[in-house]
Amino acid sequence: MSGHSHWAGIKHRKAAQDAKKGVAFQKLIKDVIAAAKAGGGDPNSNFRLKVAIDRARAGNVPVDNIERGIKRGTGELGGEMEVVLYEGYGPNGVAVMVEVMTDNRNRTAPEMRSLFTKTGGAIGEMGCVAWNFDRKGVIEVTGDGIDEDALMMAAIDAGADDLEAEDGGFQITCDPSVLSQVGEALKNDGYNVDTMEIQMIPKNTVTINNKADAQKLLAMVERFEDHDDVQAVYSNFDIPEEILAEIE
Repeated sequence: MSGHSHWAGIKHRKAAQDAKKGVAFQKLIKDVIAAAKAGGGDPNSNFRLKVAIDRARAGNVPVDNIERGIKRGTGELGGEMEVVLYEGYGPNGVAVMVEVMTDNRNRTAPEMRSLFTKTGGAIGEMGCVAWNFDRKGVIEVTGDGIDEDALMMAAIDAGADDLEAEDGGFQITCDPSVLSQVGEALKNDGYNVDTMEIQMIPKNTVTINNKADAQKLLAMVERFEDHDDVQAVYSNFDIPEEILAEIE
């Protein structure tokens, strides 16, 4: 997982920027839809959905919107939502995977192709970069005074694979099939489970030591994430902290 902490740092910075622009509102609803689609509409038996609902409420998403999101995810409401992964390459030849949630693939596909081109990359065939990513369940635990060793033991006992410290807390990875199991166990142990989601984690990373190249890549991520259908963007570039500091 070399370099992944820097990518996580970029994601947290992006989250803060998105909140200011109002983009986060729609993302929170789509998190609810995705969680309901994956594990059903009952938060009592779908811990991932419970976490998504809690985050949506914290983000001031109205209850009616949350309830509609759950129904969209379970198929009770019209407009079946489909999760699609688009693969390709960005500037500097980095691998890029874009996860979208759409009710119209025929509309979204050409828009994704256009975004790859406009950001200095190219869309590829299915599987062209997927080999370089592992599909993992990712849990963010936040809070002050957390004992890393105790958290590690609790996470491993619950079925997790790894733990990594990051700004403001810890990131725990596990097999997607046990994501809810691990998250719920940690919650029951008294830990603050901030987020739970399925991510594509790069196996190998490309270090970007040039400020101009780093800016192009961050601009690429921002262009994709500004699209209404985009749920997440994954790439294998790693920008060192000193380069990020220069950009900020």
